[in-house]
Amino acid sequence: MLHVYIDADACPVKPEIYKVAHRYKLQVTVVANSWMRVPQGQNIKLEVVGDGFDEADDWIVEHVEAQDIVITADIPLASRCLTAGAEVLGTTGKRFTEDSIGQTLATRDLLAELRSAGEITGGPAPITQRNRSEFLQKLDLVVQSIQREQK
Repeated sequence: MLHVYIDADACPVKPEIYKVAHRYKLQVTVVANSWMRVPQGQNIKLEVVGDGFDEADDWIVEHVEAQDIVITADIPLASRCLTAGAEVLGTTGKRFTEDSIGQTLATRDLLAELRSAGEITGGPAPITQRNRSEFLQKLDLVVQSIQREQK
């Protein structure tokens, strides 16, 4: 059965993921460093891990399998999950691929250097309704694509 893993602590699109999971009857594991509310009565479970550095990431990588879906904004985690054969979507709906992850990691590293030098301040823009809609559409397409491959 298709499984979705959510890197949940900073994930703004959990309601959208739950909606798609319910529609397709997907297993969902919400991985977080602390307890949070998840919908009851669905195939959704919460996995609370320690609050050490990368504990949630490490847990996801240990459990993810080929053709599972991982939702994360964490670029290094996305890279590790791609290596495991998973499909990876960012929280804005950006699909990470083997072809794009190298450039994405390089851009991330460059921006981190600029921030540490004081060149860039502030964080990512707030998520909009349009972002949520685009994410829903992309997640739906990824699920359909995997289901076609599994037949």
